[in-house]
Amino acid sequence: MQISEVAARTELPLRTIRQYEDCGLVVPSAASPGGFPLYTEADVARLMVVRRMQPLGFGLDETRELLTSVDRLTADRPGTDDELDPAEREDLVARVRRYEEAAAARVADLRVELARAEEFAASLRSRLAP
Repeated sequence: MQISEVAARTELPLRTIRQYEDCGLVVPSAASPGGFPLYTEADVARLMVVRRMQPLGFGLDETRELLTSVDRLTADRPGTDDELDPAEREDLVARVRRYEEAAAARVADLRVELARAEEFAASLRSRLAP
């Protein structure tokens, strides 16, 4: 699919998608005969990971580290040249686990902030009530 469809599906601006391409977070999987980048469902899924990490405060370097770790774990093929050694696999799993724990903690913090914001909005509504 073309970048405009990807932007609509991910709700990311074209400029942001291109920025992610420039810094290597997402690389279009193909190109049209005219040389325009084309994206697959896997590319869209990767962009969604990036998009979901943003509101949790993860930076581009952290996002890149997580995506690289997940990519390595996904490529692990026991009995082939792509097989990870046990120590590397353990390190990658621990790294992904740390991101999961950090995400859960940030979600909890956001819930507290949301509750405060809702209380504030409710207090304003109550002041406006006749």
